[in-house]
Amino acid sequence: MKNIRLVLIGELILFIVVFLICVLGGNFGMSAIYWFLDLPSLLLIVLIIVPGLLIMREWGNFIKAFSVGIKPFSLLELKNIIGAVDAAQKLTIYAALFTIFISGVLLLGRLDDPYIIGSNLAMCFLAGLYAVIIEFLLLPLRLNAERKMNEEMDIGE
Repeated sequence: MKNIRLVLIGELILFIVVFLICVLGGNFGMSAIYWFLDLPSLLLIVLIIVPGLLIMREWGNFIKAFSVGIKPFSLLELKNIIGAVDAAQKLTIYAALFTIFISGVLLLGRLDDPYIIGSNLAMCFLAGLYAVIIEFLLLPLRLNAERKMNEEMDIGE
């Protein structure tokens, strides 16, 4: 992977195309796209991941992950980058679970109105979907850094 940024853009385009095929192929029309947008859930996930990386002092190493293969890094830097991406992956999972639980509690608090249960339950699932998308984008960052570290170790021998 020479340029991880191109890989991430390619993955994002692939995800969007598959998403549009699934949604538009289901006879729901363009309005179904709005069903998958929940800004509070996405914001809550991001507000757990970013400060979590900052608190752990991994933010700088995480940002470096986007430059692996473009800029040279030492073995120690690559190890730190892999650790930062691993931390981001774990924070993503915990953030999604936290968001799902918060959404679930809010849903259970409104069981008196049966007409809103479906839409509120869908919002609970969106946090999980957002976590899957974020993991889908974090995985190549980690694999790229691991591959580069293995290359550097082979060169050093």
